[in-house]
Formats: sequence, C-alpha cells, structure tokens
Amino acid sequence: MQIDNLCVRLNEYKIEYVRSEPMSRHTTFKIGGNADVFIKVKNADELKTILTLTREYNMPYFILGKGSNLLVSDKGIDGVVISLDGIADIIIDGDTVVCGAGASLRALCIAAQKASLSGLEFAYGIPGTVGGALYMNAGAYGGEMSQVAVSATAIDRDGNIQEFNFDQMKLGYRTSAFKNTDLIIISVRLKLKDGNADEIKAAMDDFFARRRDKQPLEFPSAGSTFKRPEGYFAGALIEKNKLKGMSVGGAQVSEKHAGFVINTGGATCDDVLLLIKKVQDTVKLADGVDLEPEVIFVGRK
Repeated sequence: MQIDNLCVRLNEYKIEYVRSEPMSRHTTFKIGGNADVFIKVKNADELKTILTLTREYNMPYFILGKGSNLLVSDKGIDGVVISLDGIADIIIDGDTVVCGAGASLRALCIAAQKASLSGLEFAYGIPGTVGGALYMNAGAYGGEMSQVAVSATAIDRDGNIQEFNFDQMKLGYRTSAFKNTDLIIISVRLKLKDGNADEIKAAMDDFFARRRDKQPLEFPSAGSTFKRPEGYFAGALIEKNKLKGMSVGGAQVSEKHAGFVINTGGATCDDVLLLIKKVQDTVKLADGVDLEPEVIFVGRK
C-alpha cells in the first residue's frame, strides 16, 4: 500500500518511474530480481523530491550508477532504486573538471582527452559512473580516483547539501567517507594536468587493450570479484589453487582471469554467492588468506 501511495505522489510531481523493474537489466552481471520502483532522476532537484517522498512514506532506497560492481539478490530490492543517469553534466574550466555523479567514466575520460587533460587515462575502460568510482575509490594500472578528485558535493536523506574537501572524502583502498552512510554523491570536482591529446589517447587505448586482452569482457561480470589482499594478488592465489573454470550453475571462475567470476549464461545471485564462498574457503585453507569481495551484494536475503 505504501508503494501505491508513493507512486500517486510521484505522478503528482510528474516524476517518471517503473514498477517491478528487473535489475538484471541494470547490472553488468545481468543478474537480479525486481526493484519495487525504479526511477531515473533527471536532475538534483528531482532527486531531492524523491528523497523527501521516500522519507515521508518510510521507504528504503538504493542509489544505482551503472550497476558495474553489484550483485543483486534474485529476490530483488525493496523500495525505490534511484538511477543517477540524468545527473551527468561535464564542465571543464582550465585544468579543473566538475562532473555529475551519473556520468560514465568513459564519457569523462573522453571529454578530458579532447580537452588535452591528463590524469584519467587509467580509468578508461572501467565500467561505472563517476560517483560510483569516487564512492569506491576505483582504480587500475597504478591510478585511482584519489589522485585526481579534489572535492565532492553530496546530498543526505533529508535533502541537505554537503561539500567535502579532499581530506573529508577519506579516500582509501576501495573505500571512502561515503560508504555505509546515507550520503549520495551528486558531483565530483577533479584536478587534471595539461597534456597532449594524441599522447593521452594513445595511453587510454593502451590501457583499454590490456584490459580487453587480460579480462573476460566478453562475459557479464561485476569486474574484479575480490579486493587485493595485502601482500598478495587475489587472481594469482585463485589460479594457484587450480580454481580457474570452477562453476556453480551459470557462474564460473573465469578461465581467462581467475580474479573474475563471470555469468556464462543464466547465473543466479545464489550461484555467484556459493562460488565466491567456495573460492574463499579453498584459498583460506590452502594459503591462510581471507579474500574479501569487492563486489557489493544488495537486495532481499
């Protein structure tokens, strides 16, 4: 009933939404049951209205980027899933870039390259949004968001806008001050360096070629399944234990890169979770190393 009442109010504000939307359509794993309500927000004001309504009706919400680091429950997600796709402006002023959290990393990298700005080459080919990348302090090939992000703007559930400087963002290995809070990143400010557009493009193409050659991009996945354990590489430990190709249902440890669990077709969330557990147990028993998932599980249990 609360969902019905919420939808009536969304109609009053002329906010577009979809009910019972399959999350498998919105995750790179191609896995996930239905969200009760799914909304693609158009701007920060619309987001603020939606947050007010979810608070009024005591409805949970989940903020979605490109769904590139998510494993969504087969039973779906309670409440409202809010996609930030519409908050995607990219504004370049000299060597400073202000980017909406819903913009894709790919779009940001291309915009910077065309403006002859260097510093984001590492991020080319990382799936996901700018907001999600900051939230996780995403990185690759020796680069990470903490090297280029200088500040961010976020909104809390009560609609209050907050500014975060570099120190306040607390960017660490795959973590930030935004994790495990109700804060929603809506924009990120980055400081880049002047460079040569052709050289920047060459570096981007090189990183993308390496990613394509070494990673199983031909299959749905959520990227690297595990965080890098201190002193080790997750993929090397998994390969050492001859787990490449191990499957549970449609989920498989990639034969191309052991650090990836892939969806070979029809994989369920439970398939992936069980496979992750088997990998963790094997590596723990053989090497005494705890593998912590980098993939985030969300939804009904």
